[in-house]
This record gives sequence, structure tokens and C-alpha cells, in this order.
Amino acid sequence: MREMENKKRALGMGLEQLFNNENIDLNSIEEKIYESASSEEIIEINLDELRANPYQPRKVFDDKALDELALSIKEHGVFQPIIIKKSIKGYEIIAGERRARASKKAGLTKIPAIIRNFSDEQMMEIALLENLQRENLNAIEEAEAYNAMLVKLGLTQEQLANKVGKSRTYITNMLGLLRLPSKIKDMIGEKQISMSHARLLSKMDSDEEIEKMAEQIINGNLPVRTLEKMTSKEEVSKKNKIVRRKENSDYDYAEELLREKLDAKIKIRNNKIEITFNSYADLNRILDIIKMGE
Repeated sequence: MREMENKKRALGMGLEQLFNNENIDLNSIEEKIYESASSEEIIEINLDELRANPYQPRKVFDDKALDELALSIKEHGVFQPIIIKKSIKGYEIIAGERRARASKKAGLTKIPAIIRNFSDEQMMEIALLENLQRENLNAIEEAEAYNAMLVKLGLTQEQLANKVGKSRTYITNMLGLLRLPSKIKDMIGEKQISMSHARLLSKMDSDEEIEKMAEQIINGNLPVRTLEKMTSKEEVSKKNKIVRRKENSDYDYAEELLREKLDAKIKIRNNKIEITFNSYADLNRILDIIKMGE
């Protein structure tokens, strides 16, 4: 009995250490659980007792892919146990929701599972990582997943970049897409606008101009290189000088420097600096950059 308790305690410490690592890989988390679990810990659970991870942001699953997995399960069974957590009523799925859904489609009533006592924060992190590392997300879904991790897990952009194995610049660029008008985000989600085009559009200040450019992109009249030239520092500066009132011209250089540094809309007028942010997470991102620059 004491040997089993020590084993479980060691496993718990291992998981804590794994979650505390900067770069977290969902496969590594699952592998550690599978390798450490004894045969007695793999039990059969009624599928009716399971419910989805409450922090799972993905609500729609690919029916065709589930049907294919269900056929495989009918023929070969479920090779890899799902990972679950005991809840007040039944069990919550930590990892393996697709396997559980496909098993139901295959006509099974039970599924092999390993019970682990994950914290709510760890369950949230796994749900978000599962979407980022295993699902074919479009650019906006990916950006929203990053934003959710920043807000819900209280991470800085630097910490988030390390956790998901991306550069900080990449994270900043992705989050910039969330500042685009809803209409444009829908176009990106439907893959009418490429990521290259979307990134350039996110650098623009005027929603009206963004929507005008988007229509040209969809009609095939605006290649990436052309848009890049149109949104370059020089071109943007020229347009801004025409639109701005004469008294603001002295601040053009400062606005441009701050815009480049903070990747945000900047206005300097009446001896005040106005910084536009998109969300609480975006505000924290800007504060983080300011702090990093100290």
C-alpha cells in the first residue's frame, strides 16, 4: 500500500514539474501518465458517465473524422485509454474526447480510462493546448486560443510563446489579427484572406480602409507584395501627413516609433498619448512590452 502511495506521489510531482516547464507538449503529458500508470489504474468507465472538459473551447467536431475513428475502434478497439477526472457527477474528460465520441458511434458502452486529479487550471491549459497542437485551426481560431491562454492563465506573451514553442513575434502577430473588424475576421476564418494578407491588414488604422483593401484581396486585385508596399512605413507616413492637422506633424516620428514598438494604434494630440487596445489581454501585452523595455 505504501509503495503504491509513493508511486502516485512521485507521479503527481512529475506532472507538476511537467506543467511548470516553459514548453509544454500535450503528447508528453499523456505519455507520462500512460507510462506511470499501473495495469490496476486502467479501468473501464461507462461512456454515459463522461462529460466534456468544461474548459474545452472546441464545440464542433469533424463528423467524417469521427466516423473513420469509429470504424477503426470497431475493428481494433480503443488502444489508448482516455484520461479523466472524477467530478461531483460522473467524470470529466481531460484528454481523449474524440476517442470517447467515436467509441459511442462504434456502439461501445465502456472505454478504458485513467483517473487523475488535475487542477482546474491544468484542465484549462490542456484543453487549450489540445486545440493548438492537434486541431487544424484557422488563423483567427488560433489567435483566440492564444488570447484565451493569456487571459485565463494569466501569462505574459513571453511565457505563452515559450509554452507553445513559438516566437514572441509570432504570438504578437497572431494577436494583432484580433484587432481587425469582425467582417474581416470572418473572411480570414473562411480562408478568403490569407495569413500574409491578414497580417498586413492588421497594421492599418482605418477600418474603412481595411475593408476596402479586403474586397480588393478577395477579387484577386491586390497581391501580398502590393499590399506590403501600400502599408509600408513610408506610404503610411505619407497618408498620415495628408490627413493630420498641421499642428500634429511634429509628432509623426513619435507616433511611428510607438506604433512599431507596441504594435498598437497610437495618436498624439493635445500633449496626450492615446494608445488603443483590443482587450484586457491586449492591454497586458502592451504593459508587458513597456515593462520589458525598462
